[in-house]
Amino acid sequence: MLQKAFNKIFTLFKQQYYYVSNYLHYQKEFNLFLKTDGERFSVKYKNQYPCLNDKNSSTSFDKHYIYHTAWAARTLKKIAPLEHIDISSLTYFSTLVSAFIPTKFYDYRPVTIELENFTSEHADIIALPFETNSVLSLSCMHVVEHIGLGRYGDPIDPDGDLKAISELKRVVQKGGNLLFVIPIGGKAIIMFNAHRIYTYDQILSYFQEFELKEFSLIPDQSNEGIILNATKEQSDKQHYGCGCFWFKK
Repeated sequence: MLQKAFNKIFTLFKQQYYYVSNYLHYQKEFNLFLKTDGERFSVKYKNQYPCLNDKNSSTSFDKHYIYHTAWAARTLKKIAPLEHIDISSLTYFSTLVSAFIPTKFYDYRPVTIELENFTSEHADIIALPFETNSVLSLSCMHVVEHIGLGRYGDPIDPDGDLKAISELKRVVQKGGNLLFVIPIGGKAIIMFNAHRIYTYDQILSYFQEFELKEFSLIPDQSNEGIILNATKEQSDKQHYGCGCFWFKK
């Protein structure tokens, strides 16, 4: 207990040290800028906007969200649907895809975005507003693991994710495609109230009526980017990897 407390205090001290150090360096650069700037802009103390944590040797990014959306966009290029429907995935994905495929985005909390070939409407993932077997191209990525945990104001429901999966399966047209992305690992875990982590076998059992066209993996235990056509064995070695499944009905 004492060691844990010491570690927390030490970490807090280190964070404060770096903050003060970075701020002092910022003030030095600001004062230098005041002396060297010309007359093109108004530079005043009241307009300071300190950004203290961006002097890094490389640009950081979230592996899950960079790679799974890149994977999905490339998969859609292969499928080349006339229209695509997305359920609550990262908004950046749908807006970018709409540049080359008319895209309809549905979320419990719809967004107000005005773009050509892009629309956004309300939908509850456990009661989707589509006829059975009506959607030819569908995606739902990094969404289902949250359903029923209350994180986003939804009702607590231990089977909320299964209800959402049932709806996704229901609406996909025969011969249609589903891009499905979730956290994956060697053990099924709930990180309440953030998300669930599934196993490879779990997901295949939930979609046993579908053909698995491709499984790709964003690993958490290496610096590797995305592993295309990954294996169950690779998936089972993860704690919090990202599983990208391309299913066909």
